[in-house]
Amino acid sequence: MSPRLDESHTDQATSTLPPHRSATIPGPSHEPQPSPEGLEAPETPEGLDDLPEIPPYDKVGALDARALSKTLFGRLESLEEGTHEYSYVRNTLVELNLALVKFAASRFRSRSEPMEDIIQVGTIGLIKAIDRFELSRGVEFPTFAMPTIVGEIKRFFRDTSWSVRVPRRLQELRLDLAKAGDELAQKFDRAPTVGELAERLGISNDEVVEGMAASNAYTASSLDAQPEEDDSEGALADRIGYEDHGLEGIEYVESLKPLIAELPPRDRKILSLRFVANMTQSEIGEELGISQMHVSRLLSRTLVKLRKGLTVEE
Repeated sequence: MSPRLDESHTDQATSTLPPHRSATIPGPSHEPQPSPEGLEAPETPEGLDDLPEIPPYDKVGALDARALSKTLFGRLESLEEGTHEYSYVRNTLVELNLALVKFAASRFRSRSEPMEDIIQVGTIGLIKAIDRFELSRGVEFPTFAMPTIVGEIKRFFRDTSWSVRVPRRLQELRLDLAKAGDELAQKFDRAPTVGELAERLGISNDEVVEGMAASNAYTASSLDAQPEEDDSEGALADRIGYEDHGLEGIEYVESLKPLIAELPPRDRKILSLRFVANMTQSEIGEELGISQMHVSRLLSRTLVKLRKGLTVEE
């Protein structure tokens, strides 16, 4: 890893550190200068006077940060976890190596999540790396910490960034399809087909289609989102179809047609006056010259016959 990866400056120290003090920038003929608020190093607790003086974090270069980190890791191993001295050394290591988090977070700058959230998640990965690091292995801390930081950020996107929760298998398949699609597009100078993607990844066509469908769950559009400038149609909500409840009765209407055609003319007339003209039974009786009670009996008998005919058809 390049030694210049972590040369970015941190903006401020975390609030978990002890009270601040003015710090001195190492070097000949430098007088102590008060550091900007929030950037100076914390006051060294009693019992850690043998540690080198920590300059303001925004003044520490990459090589100095690595050297100071080695010293602090060596001392951290001798301290008891949970003590004030242990917290001071651990927090100082976090501050000195925050540039690693910012470098890792910059790789995900094109994502839709705010950069502040990505840095916060990456800092969690940095803390985990500090807790797991062993100086005796002889590995540089940036080399050890970077995979943990990047992995924590990727886990954040995997677990929280999908608009619709899909199985992890499909999430990983989506990434494989995107990578294979880019490679094949460069090779063929066109978008690859489903068969070509399946052959490249060694999976079936159905799995490729399933992975493509899962990609649609990563982001979701608002129904009230305004269309593009060159789109003459309205918002998405205006273009969504609606449920026509009248369609539910089409099957019954078509099934009833032959049954109604078999009815006597008077029974068909009563059905038409009742359910088409919306006349009452009394009005139908006056129309046909029969009593309202007779109309009721004829109508009930006809409906029972039609209902039985539908049941038989089913």
